[in-house]
Amino acid sequence: MVGTTSNAALSPRPLPTILLGSLIPVAAWFVLRPLLDPVPPLPSLYTSVGFSIFALLATLYLVPALGPTFISANLKGRDLLKIYQTPIPESLGLVCASVYILLLVIFIPFPFSNSLANLPSHEHGKMLHEGLSVAESLHHQLSVYLSSLLSLLIATMLGFLDDVFDIRWRHKLPIPIIASIPLLMVYYAERGNTHVVVPLPLRPIFGALVNLGPLYYVYMSLLSTFTTNSINILAGINGSEVSQALIIALSIVLNDLLYLPWPIDFRVPLHLLGNQAEVDIGGVWSAGMAHGSRELVGRHLFSLYFMLPLVGVCIGFMYHNWYPARAFPGDTFCYVAGMAFSVVGIQAHFTKTLLLFFLPQIFNFVLSCPQLFGLVPCPRHRVPRFDPDTNLLYPSKTLFHQPPNKLTTAVLRTLSTFGLTDLTLHPTTGNILEANNLTILNFLLLRLGPMSEKRLVRVLMCVQVTGSVLAFFVRYGLAGLVYDGDRR
Repeated sequence: MVGTTSNAALSPRPLPTILLGSLIPVAAWFVLRPLLDPVPPLPSLYTSVGFSIFALLATLYLVPALGPTFISANLKGRDLLKIYQTPIPESLGLVCASVYILLLVIFIPFPFSNSLANLPSHEHGKMLHEGLSVAESLHHQLSVYLSSLLSLLIATMLGFLDDVFDIRWRHKLPIPIIASIPLLMVYYAERGNTHVVVPLPLRPIFGALVNLGPLYYVYMSLLSTFTTNSINILAGINGSEVSQALIIALSIVLNDLLYLPWPIDFRVPLHLLGNQAEVDIGGVWSAGMAHGSRELVGRHLFSLYFMLPLVGVCIGFMYHNWYPARAFPGDTFCYVAGMAFSVVGIQAHFTKTLLLFFLPQIFNFVLSCPQLFGLVPCPRHRVPRFDPDTNLLYPSKTLFHQPPNKLTTAVLRTLSTFGLTDLTLHPTTGNILEANNLTILNFLLLRLGPMSEKRLVRVLMCVQVTGSVLAFFVRYGLAGLVYDGDRR
């Protein structure tokens, strides 16, 4: 019976052949549209959309095709939350990363060649797009783009090494810092801005701007460490890693679209959310929320060039990683996705907005700190506990073989007071014997009760979407309370 369930559960999902026939012409049209007259205002954006569709199709078809090869190379794992023991191909994030980076490389001529610049100008014999001021040179943008690609390549290599050698957590932490070195070096060589705007309450002390200097580079390296590892530690159920990356990428895409020069315009009444004024969006002259700044449009186009293919890759891989999973992403996917988020946040200068999209990951990281830093025993896997009789997941627990010290006891009792963990106490001494593993997945099971794995990942996705909605509310509503002017 178990063998039958295994074969049924792990048989490859049928590939939608009609999808291949219908989407390839659509993707080809988007890629070739900038070469046809009349040239659209943002031609490279069309190409990026086309490459994103190709990324979806390539991932959709390559993952099941290469799965047996990964199993033959012993890159496989067992699903801990299933009754079957059949090995599942792991580290297929390498396929996702390869498709993603290859398409980003092929994309280079479209935004960075003189004949296909993303915004036409007088120098190329065409009129400058209405309302947009002069931008940086293409060579500067290309150097930034190539340094970002190099960081993604290093993240892919180091992530795959992590998958192969199963690097311990304490040794994983500097890996994203190493991958971010090309990004930071080019940022320094191009005299990147290291000033930050001071919130209104602190301006009497620090002034309007503070130059962080080298500390800003430390901040950027730590940002890449967080975005990478925060996705990696919020894992353990089918679809968790890729769904996080997909929703965050879509949130960034939506944020970027607000700054593009749309042919229509409208106003958002942000004064209802506490802001001091309304926000104009769209209109050719206004150029979206960039308000005539070609530099801002260019920054968010840069972000879209990286995020749109990532969305395509995530959708394609999610088809195979959804419950019950036929493929596992491994650490490679988490490293590349996290580094891609850091790249756009740093290069497009919206790191604070980026962190707002990571609200669930921030909560999970803060909750996990007692285990990550050794106050509470941290097992190899902190996934929820699976009950094969009911097919439901329950909060998993960590055991204390010795009475915890006073600091650990105080931390756990505080978390228990706020309902973040459940403690098992000794009936006579009152010492802590067990505590829930400190992850957002176990927290959701603790507060909402046992549920199936499929339902849990849906709840996690709802939490991620709610976090993004809250992020937009904070960014474009409450931010006006602590920052003056038009904080774009």
